[in-house]
Amino acid sequence: MPTLSDLVARHTALDEADLDWLHSLVSDWQLLADLSFADLVLWAPLLGENGWIAIAQMRPTTGPTVYHDDIVGSVAAKGERHLIDTAWNERRICREGDPDWSTGVPVREETIPVRRAVEGGEARFLAVIQRSTNLSSARTPSRLELTYLQSASDLAQMVAEGRFPFSGEEPILVRSPRVGDGLLRLDRAGRVTYASPNALSAYRRLGLHADLVGAELGRVTAALCYSDEPINEDLMIVASGRAAKETEVESGGTIVQLRAIPLIVGGGRIGALVLIRDVTELRRRERELMTKDATIREIHHRVKNNLQTVAALLRLQARRLQVPEGREALEEAVRRVGSIAIVHETLSHAPEEFVDFDEIADRVFAMAGEVSSPEVAVTPRRVGVFGVLPSLIATPLAMALTELLQNALQHGRPKRLEVVAEPTAERLTVTVWDDGLGLPSGFDLDSSTSLGLQIVRTLVEGELSGRLTIEPRLEGGTEVVLSIPLPSG
Repeated sequence: MPTLSDLVARHTALDEADLDWLHSLVSDWQLLADLSFADLVLWAPLLGENGWIAIAQMRPTTGPTVYHDDIVGSVAAKGERHLIDTAWNERRICREGDPDWSTGVPVREETIPVRRAVEGGEARFLAVIQRSTNLSSARTPSRLELTYLQSASDLAQMVAEGRFPFSGEEPILVRSPRVGDGLLRLDRAGRVTYASPNALSAYRRLGLHADLVGAELGRVTAALCYSDEPINEDLMIVASGRAAKETEVESGGTIVQLRAIPLIVGGGRIGALVLIRDVTELRRRERELMTKDATIREIHHRVKNNLQTVAALLRLQARRLQVPEGREALEEAVRRVGSIAIVHETLSHAPEEFVDFDEIADRVFAMAGEVSSPEVAVTPRRVGVFGVLPSLIATPLAMALTELLQNALQHGRPKRLEVVAEPTAERLTVTVWDDGLGLPSGFDLDSSTSLGLQIVRTLVEGELSGRLTIEPRLEGGTEVVLSIPLPSG
C-alpha cells in the first residue's frame, strides 16, 4: 500500500509543511475515530483540484467499521462526493441529514475540512476528513457515549479551525492512553464533569475514595500522590488540562499515565479531555527487564575480567618457559582468550545480547597487528560492514578471525591482509585474503594438522553451521571464505 508521503508527493500540490501537519494529524486521529465511533478517511485534492484522492484511513476501536476494505489510494471525481466538495468550498463541517443505505447498512456521513494554522499568515486548507458512522447497532446512547460524541464534535471543530493537532507538541507515544483506557472530561476551571468507569477505577487504585465528578482534578491528584514532597508542575498542568502534555503519577504502588488534550473552540478554551491508563504492570515489567539487563551486563563484565586474569596467568607462565614451542603455544592461547574477552567486554556495554561487530573486528585486527613479527609489520584492514550480530555468532566469529589473521601473519608473511564483510538478510560472507607466500604444496583442509585451522573449522561449521573454503589466489597468497547463516528477524 502506498504511504501518505508517496500519495501526497505524486498526486497533490501540498508542500513539506502541509505534509508534516497531515502526518501529525494522522498520528493522533485514532482519538477522533474512537470518540466518534466512526471511520475516518482523509481526502486530499488532486493536482488541479479536479478530484480527490484518499491518502489515509482509520477505523474505530469503539464501534463497527463501515469500510472492511482499505480505500487508501482511491480516487473520486469532483461532484462524486458532494459533502467533501461542500466542506472544501465552504470551509465548514458538513453533516448528512439522512443515513446512506447504499452499502446495505445505514451510514451517517460527515465531512471536516483540515486547516493548518500559519503563524503570521493566512491559514491553509489542506484536505477533508470524511467521517462515516455505522448505524446498524444504533440504540439510545449512554452518558459515556454522549460524552464521547460531544468530545468528538469539539475535536472536529478544532481540526476545522486549525487547532488540532497541537502545533509544536511532542510526538504521541505508541503507548499513550487510548479512549477506552479511561477518559475524564474537564470544564474550563479543571473540574471533572464526566469520568468513565475505567478512569474512575484507575483513581480508586491510586487511593481515591470520593467521587471524581465535580472535583478539581489537579488538587485531587496532587493530594493522592504528594505529601511532604514538592508537587510536580507537569502534573498540575496535565491534570488541569491546560496544556497538551503527558505525565505519570504514582501512589501506593499504582502508576497511572495521564494525557491532557485541551479543547479550544472558537478561540477560547472550553475545557479538556484527560486520557488515563493504568501502567502499573507495564512499568513493573520494564523495571524487571532493566534489572535483568543490568545483571546480564554485569555477568559479561565479570567474565571479561576473569578471562583477562586467565590471559595474564598464561602470559606469565609463557615467560617462564624455556622451550620455544611451549612459549608459542601459550601465547596463542593468550590471543584466543583475548578475542573472547573482547566480545564479553562489548556485551557488558550493550543493552541487549547483540553487538556492533565492526568494533569487535577492528579490535581483533589491532591485536593481531600488535603481535605480528617485526619483519611483517602488517595490520589487517577491514572492507565493508559486519553490522550488529547476536552474541552467539559474535563470539565464535571473533575467535575464527583471530586464528585466520594470526595464521596469515605467522606463516604467509604478507604485505597486504584484508577482511571483506558482505552481509545480506540471510547470510554473512567474510573473505580473508592476503598476498603472502600462499598455501603449501598439496594442501588439503581435511588432512591439515594445523591446530588453528582445525579450531576455525570447528567454529565455522560446528558452532555457526556455516561453510569454510581455503584456496590459493591467482595473484598469489591465500583466500579464505566463511559463509555464515544469519537468524531471521
